[in-house]
Parts: sequence; C-alpha cells; structure tokens
Amino acid sequence: MTAMIDLPQAEPAAQAPERKSKAGGSLGKYLLVRFFLIFPTILILVTMVFFLMRVTGDPITAALGGRLAPDQLAQRIHEAGYDRPIFIQYFEYLGQIATGNFGRTISDNLAISDMLATYGTATLELAINSLIVALAIGIPFGMLAAYKRDKYQDAILRVLAISFYATPVFFAGLLLKLVFSIWLGWFPVSGRAGTSTEIAMASLAAPTGIYWLDALRSGNMNAFWDIAQHSVLPAVALGLLTAGIFLRLVRTNVIGTLSKDYVEAGRSRGVSEYRLLTKHAYKPALIPIITVMGLQIALLLGGAVLTETTFEWKGLGFQLAHYLTARDFVAVQGIVALLAVIVAITNFIVDVVAALIDPRVRY
Repeated sequence: MTAMIDLPQAEPAAQAPERKSKAGGSLGKYLLVRFFLIFPTILILVTMVFFLMRVTGDPITAALGGRLAPDQLAQRIHEAGYDRPIFIQYFEYLGQIATGNFGRTISDNLAISDMLATYGTATLELAINSLIVALAIGIPFGMLAAYKRDKYQDAILRVLAISFYATPVFFAGLLLKLVFSIWLGWFPVSGRAGTSTEIAMASLAAPTGIYWLDALRSGNMNAFWDIAQHSVLPAVALGLLTAGIFLRLVRTNVIGTLSKDYVEAGRSRGVSEYRLLTKHAYKPALIPIITVMGLQIALLLGGAVLTETTFEWKGLGFQLAHYLTARDFVAVQGIVALLAVIVAITNFIVDVVAALIDPRVRY
C-alpha cells in the first residue's frame, strides 16, 4: 500500500494580510500610547509651574508690589482675576493655554504668544547648533575611545568627557569668550549677528526666525558668515555638555558591540579591527544615542538659559532670566509651558524614530 503523507497546506491568501496587520499593529499601538503620554506630561509640568508660581502670592503683587499705590494694586489684581479662588484660576489658565492664549506679561504688557514666537526660534537655533556640535564631537571621539580601549588615548578622552559634562555652562561660556573673543579676537563676544545682519534678517519676507536658514534661503552669504561666527562660541559652550554624554555612551556601546558573536566571527576570518569598527560596530552603537536624544533636548533647553544670558543670545532663555529678575511670573509660566510642550513633542519624535530603527523598543 502506498503510504499516505500529509503535506502541509498552503496558508490561505486571506490570512496573510491578517498576520501582517498583527505585526504592524505592535508599532501602531506603541506610537499611539507614546502620543497620548504627551498630554499628561504637559499637564503635570504646567500644573507644577502654576502652583509653584502662586506660592509667592498673586503675580501682580509679585511684579508691581511697592511700585503702585495699594488701591491701584488692588484694582489691577481684581481686573486680572487673581483675587478669585486658586483652583478657578488654574482651570481658566488651562483653558487659555489649550487655545494658545498664554496671557500678557505684567512688566511690559506684551502678548506672551507673540513673545514666544519671536524668541522661540532663537532658542531652537541655538539648540540645533549645539546638538550638531555634540554629535560632531561625541560620536567620532567615542568611536576612537572604543578603538583605543584601555590605551592612553582612551584615558584622555574619558577624562575630557567627564570634564565636558561637569563644567558649568556659564563657566565654559565665559572661558571661551575670554580666550577666543578677547585674547585671540577670532569670534564676536555676544549677540546672534551683527547689526546689519539683524536688519537684513528682519526685512526678509516670511522669515523662519532661524538666522542661518534665512540667510541661506535669501542667498546672503555675507550674512550667513556673520551668523556662523556669532554662533560658534554659544554652540560649543552648550554642545560640550551633551558631547561628554554622547562620547561615553558611544564608547560603551561600541565596546559592547565589538564583543558580539558576529563581530568575533568576522575577527576570526581575519577582518581588521578598523573595518569591524566602521562597518559593523558603530551602527548598532548609535541606536542608544537616538533613544536618549530626547532627554538631551531637555538638557539643552535648560542649559540655554545660562548660555543665552552669557552670550546675550536673545532667545527664550534670555527672556526667562529677564522675567525672573522682574518677578513676572505670568511670563515665566508661558515660557516654561512652551518648553514643556517642546520637550514632550521632541521625546515623541525620538520614540518614533527609535521604534522604526530598532523594533525591540516597541515591546
């Protein structure tokens, strides 16, 4: 008798899309969860700032107390609604910022939304420049430290990484100004650009607010060179802080990758260490850089306050220091709320990129 052999049946075509949708569903679920986490994150930060600002009393008294007569002060407080219960003010404030209305500053009566739009791009430009510096220093030197592991080059680079991270931003900025602006005269002392460049950027139609981008769009290379010169020292002062983190992170992950089985297999076949490093080890080591980049954006925005003050870079950090000095807590609330939104959205974008590059982070 002929033996009957059961052959595996081909999977119906209708089931294939179902499996594909299940495989893709994990990414969709991951991104959906991450997206909805943006809102509680912003809510918690805004709530903390609101109530911390109210610890000192109402914003009118904090900013104008002692400069107005008591009856004028009471009238301003009543008109602004700061004599109402604190929770009513809180929920009204949430409703306002949900519609993009951050109120007006107390000290100079500016619309906070306009102030955020004007100065926010300057801080964004500084953060981008600093991140470029951090990546340009942290990644290649981290790879070099891993390649020269336990040699004197590795020891020097590890000490530099710790020094970069431990040095206060304002001290690094002052030191850079002293050496490269005052002693050597290579770079301007302060500001985002020269006066003529500022005028040229302000006269552009539909500017982005990021000076070097606007200069490239308009083809004004003289302005671009001026902007680049003004950008170097602030970007280096702030970028070194994050470069130290990237350097150590890349070094650690490259060393770990070089001990993987597939790298050992290549090494046993006679592949050079340099080729193993540049062709096989560095790409997996960059994945942690992407995952922590969102946290570094928050660090850069925090450091921007000191950097912008040191270099008179008129962005949100510079304005935040000004309004803190003026005790204008309404303006402080608006700036911090915007920074919270930027950090939350940036972390979401980083999560999306990391999930697309490395499927393991979805689970």
